[in-house]
Amino acid sequence: MSEAVTYAYAVLRDEEGLATMALRGVEGVTGAPVHLVSTSPASELAAAVSAVPAADFQESALRRHLEDLDWLEDVARAHHSVIEALAAHTTVLPLRLATVYLDDERVRTMLREDAEGFAHALRRLAGHLEWGVKIYVEPRPDERQPDDTRVTGTAGPAGAAGSPDALGPGRAYLRARRVQRHSRDESYEAARQAAERVEAIGRAMAAGHATHRVQQGALAGGPGENVVNDAYLLAQETAEEFRTRVLDAAQGLSGVRIDVTGPWAPYSFAAPPDTADPATAPDPAR
Repeated sequence: MSEAVTYAYAVLRDEEGLATMALRGVEGVTGAPVHLVSTSPASELAAAVSAVPAADFQESALRRHLEDLDWLEDVARAHHSVIEALAAHTTVLPLRLATVYLDDERVRTMLREDAEGFAHALRRLAGHLEWGVKIYVEPRPDERQPDDTRVTGTAGPAGAAGSPDALGPGRAYLRARRVQRHSRDESYEAARQAAERVEAIGRAMAAGHATHRVQQGALAGGPGENVVNDAYLLAQETAEEFRTRVLDAAQGLSGVRIDVTGPWAPYSFAAPPDTADPATAPDPAR
């Protein structure tokens, strides 16, 4: 294998040279300049690529790198920045992270072999961008922890608390648990209603809908429990109305928060033909 291989970011149509202009000064993975590879000088179908060290993207090295969060974050940021620079000027089909080929000629071969599929996908996505919708269940004020329960009063002759309505520690704990559970159940039901409202809006307005795994921990992006993590494909002229209507879907529903993010390049809807090069690294998402 040569000292450098070709990293591919996206497939696109370079109409009137807009993509070429968009890439001026853009750096890709490892800070390398990004350029376009096309099947011929007259063809508008192209791929955005850059050279990367072969030693870092061989199968064994890549598997090690995928366990290095700092390395992975740097690659993901560079990958995303190239795609976003292109998406501001033309329709793009984002490729998977760490899609690599032996050289530019292998990329040309891929474009020739899958030209019809790429052209169809680009036509389908033209004028559309992706928006993310996340729904969270948030704790309500009455969802205090049972351990916070306090019992006050002076025990009487029969062992009861000073107030007739006071509870012993055990019963107070169980009651707090019941209140907490009931409140959580109501929040989940409210989130279900919000999800139904959002899906109805999506059916009426979106050209596509993709469901992703809910996020946990630091990936959740905010307080509360992420219970819906979806993506919608929107025409640019309807996107702002969609955003407003989706955010309004939480009105009147206690314990629910809806976040809308975007616009993004249509990562969830690109579905390009198989772009894996058997001579290089496998798809790291597998």
